[in-house]
Amino acid sequence: MPPTLGIIAGEGIFPFLVARGAKAAGVRVVAVALSGSAWPGLRDEVDVYQSVGVARLGQWLRVMRKHGCTEAIMVGRVRKARLYSRWSFVQYIPDVRTLRLFIKQVRRNKRDTNLLESVANELAAEGFPLSDSTKYCAEHLATPGVMGARQPTELQWADIRFGYDLCTTISKLEIGQALAIADQNVIAVEALEGTDRMIERAGALCRKGGWTLIKVSNTNADMRIDVPSAGLTTIEKLKAAGAGCLVLTPGTTIILEKPKVLELADRLKIAVVGYAPE
Repeated sequence: MPPTLGIIAGEGIFPFLVARGAKAAGVRVVAVALSGSAWPGLRDEVDVYQSVGVARLGQWLRVMRKHGCTEAIMVGRVRKARLYSRWSFVQYIPDVRTLRLFIKQVRRNKRDTNLLESVANELAAEGFPLSDSTKYCAEHLATPGVMGARQPTELQWADIRFGYDLCTTISKLEIGQALAIADQNVIAVEALEGTDRMIERAGALCRKGGWTLIKVSNTNADMRIDVPSAGLTTIEKLKAAGAGCLVLTPGTTIILEKPKVLELADRLKIAVVGYAPE
């Protein structure tokens, strides 16, 4: 039997990239698909597809044991805003395993990093250590320098140098991972709403356009659980909001379907930069 990877899959194209890369490496793939988040099309990319509850850790473990998984990758979004919806308590009823984890590890510290680290530790203790999310798709990571044909303007370079450390700070504080900058002024900061909604807000506040979106990974980022991403939707949103530049942390931020993203950015005249200050 080939090695078997369990992909604990949330929303978006990221789980597809992991599945395709793993299959190309000769790995058998089991999708542990989080209900209400994972895209149904993932079924066509994997050997086994099983839908599970978002807050049912015991069910995740049973699926991976049943299908002989030897490692796991947790990837894709579960939109945090849904946890604050009116009926979230019905949608996310935890099983006993998750409830026990919450009481012991999460109840007093509900920050994302603590929650995800607690889940990772629980999986490892049961024989399913989490691997780096980009292990099978590292070719999509951002690289240093200007990645497309479009060069930032001098004003955009000034905004990049001004805003990058600020963005790193809000990431460390777990406020968000992105901010919008124009003329060395902060237009908008990402929080619970996510990057796409923040881009829309920044566009409404900066009608003249040409502003820069900076999106970073934490300097202490755990690549098993914290890999910021940008994709085709990001570029489309930036164009609609009048932005002119996208800045990402090289090596620890993934560009989902990188060739397509860079081609679209060039066509829409948006500079894409991997920035790592000295």
